[in-house]
Amino acid sequence: MKKTIIFSILSIFILSGCFGQNDSKQEWTSLIYPDKNNTKRSKKYAVFSTLKECREASIKELERLNLSSRGDYNCGLNCKYHEGMKVDICEKLSK
Repeated sequence: MKKTIIFSILSIFILSGCFGQNDSKQEWTSLIYPDKNNTKRSKKYAVFSTLKECREASIKELERLNLSSRGDYNCGLNCKYHEGMKVDICEKLSK
């Protein structure tokens, strides 16, 4: 009986870890850099539900601003503004 209870608890713990991780919402924030040599200065453009949407919109925004040759962009995953550091902190940056 004791082994059955321990096995059940362990199984529930493992299965909740496997299936509970994918519930988080993903948001990709487009960060536009007017000068690709100065990444400290950026413009938060918009938030998208996929990385592909973020990439496409960022490239179009650089073209619209006539910054295709000298500007750059990044897409940040689940970015949150950090009040103390006065900067957006993202889980991951991608192009």
